[in-house]
Amino acid sequence: MEELSAFLEPWYDSLVSPKESQEATLERLLADYARSEYGKERGAEEISTVEEYRRSFAPITYQGLQPYLQRVKDGEFSALLPEPPLLWALTRGTTSGQSKFIPYTETDLEERTRCGPRALLNYVQRSRRYDILEGYVLNLNLPSVWGSMTVGGEEISYGPSSGVYAKYNAERARLKLTPTQEEVDELGGKISKTDWERRFTLVYEKAKDKEVTMVIGVVQTMIKFGGFLRRFGVYPRDLWDIDILLPTSAPGIQTKYKPALRALYGDVVIVEMYGATEGLFAQQLDEKPYVVPNYDTFFFEVETRRGIKELPDLAPGEHGSLIVSTCLFPRYKIGDLVLSLGGNYYRCIGRERRGTYLRYLLDQAINLEFAWPLSSRSD
Repeated sequence: MEELSAFLEPWYDSLVSPKESQEATLERLLADYARSEYGKERGAEEISTVEEYRRSFAPITYQGLQPYLQRVKDGEFSALLPEPPLLWALTRGTTSGQSKFIPYTETDLEERTRCGPRALLNYVQRSRRYDILEGYVLNLNLPSVWGSMTVGGEEISYGPSSGVYAKYNAERARLKLTPTQEEVDELGGKISKTDWERRFTLVYEKAKDKEVTMVIGVVQTMIKFGGFLRRFGVYPRDLWDIDILLPTSAPGIQTKYKPALRALYGDVVIVEMYGATEGLFAQQLDEKPYVVPNYDTFFFEVETRRGIKELPDLAPGEHGSLIVSTCLFPRYKIGDLVLSLGGNYYRCIGRERRGTYLRYLLDQAINLEFAWPLSSRSD
């Protein structure tokens, strides 16, 4: 289908020459940064090379961004952003122990709705399984709105990123959610055991008689829902002939989580996505159980033992802490460790903590799955 090809072509093109694509992406990002006080103070408009960018913009964590984000909340969006936020997303803080409020601008939402459907649409095009798009998406996501906050004297809504992704990506990719995101939103955003049961009951009642062909969302929630259905004497595989799962939000999807997903949902295709509240950074391209970056949208660097490198320069088998530049945050140190498998293939192996890499190797051994570095070619 020509429409799918046009949608995916920018990503495909970026994989042919990653370094050139990253240069073009950085040039576009710098033009945006030059419109904010944060960028102007660092001379974004005058920067023309990666080396100059690194000298002028130090890597920054969410904690380091707090003073600038507070100014954005006070109505001074240009302190950090090139345009005002339309809404805010909230993380649950399950990995860091601290919830994070992330502003979403019009440009950011456009990028999310461009990158979000890529994993699904790429699989559909490669497999010629266009019929998958005719079915429903099982909507296991949290609400898109939890509440509102005062920003510059105006009330702006906020909600968990999974609900925001579901709402906007479904619209962009013309997917049918069951239940609809509006129906999920009506239940509210509490996350107690009782609230999850109410949410899962809604999913079961709305979807049990529909043709569900796919599930997109947080991998732990997929497994939690599969276990919940036992009270009705069924598993997802008994109710629906699901073709594809598109899980995200955890390392080990293709290793430790895959057996459980297959046991609950049947002999499904599992296509991994890698993202966070701050953006959808990569997704699986083919049968290889790794993710491939969105070079055309984000600028990626990795802090390794040998210094900071551009992501495409990472040697096969080399790993380090990801630094990603988005339309919101320059050189944002997100706190994830990534591993290069060669070519354009990578894995997120966990949070940046002592022992993460060793635990990753142990998980591979336990699950009898070894990700050996590929050659420098992507095939």
